[in-house]
This record gives sequence, structure tokens and C-alpha cells, in this order.
Amino acid sequence: MFDLVNDKDSIALIKEFAESDKIVAAVCHGPAVLLNVELSNGEHLLKDQEVTGFSNSEEDAVGLSSAMPFMLETELGKKSNGKYVKAEQDWGVKIVEARGGKLLTGQNPASAAALGKAVLHRIQGWKETKV
Repeated sequence: MFDLVNDKDSIALIKEFAESDKIVAAVCHGPAVLLNVELSNGEHLLKDQEVTGFSNSEEDAVGLSSAMPFMLETELGKKSNGKYVKAEQDWGVKIVEARGGKLLTGQNPASAAALGKAVLHRIQGWKETKV
């Protein structure tokens, strides 16, 4: 949220992975690193893709909204053209697979295990993740 979101090396690596058909995954506040990834064709990595990450209400619940440089849910929603999704309740498990299963995001710490399983399944070549 404070440094990797604008880190040129991180952005370049994510772009390289995405354009090489490799898996890109992030959980909780981690999807912030996706906010400034633009592909070689000029399209944003998140454009029209479902995505999740730490929600505004979860940030409010832990009392850290005022300490954040931006609200992650809001910014993911902007970059994805309104495709941000979240669990029905705060702290619920939510993972999202986009870009043909090559872009995986998890909402919060409770989603980490499910995201890890989804990444493993994708590496192993499974077409659909069951969580």
C-alpha cells in the first residue's frame, strides 16, 4: 500500500508474468501491487476483470482507514471498471480467479489458504478450483 504499489521493478515483474501467461496472485492488501500494472497493449491488467482485496469496511473495522494512503476496495473498483467483489460478510473467505485463471486475488487473511490452494491447483493444471 505504501511502496510496492508504485515500485517499478514490482510492476515490471507482474507485467512480465501476466504477459508470459504465468500466474499472478495476491491476498489482503497485496492486490495493491496490481493497481499500476499496464500491459504492453496499453490495457490495464485489471480492466474489466473481477478482483478482490481488503475491503473498505474491514479497513474501517480495524481502525486503520485514516492511516492508509488510499482505500484499496475503492481503487480496485476503479481499475477494474466496477468489478471489485467481496464476501457477503467482513472477514469471510473470498477468492477471485480472472484472466483465464491466471490472475488470482484473495480478500483478507482468512482467504489466504483458499488462495494458496487455488494457485496450487492452477500450477497443477486444474481448470476449476473448489474451495
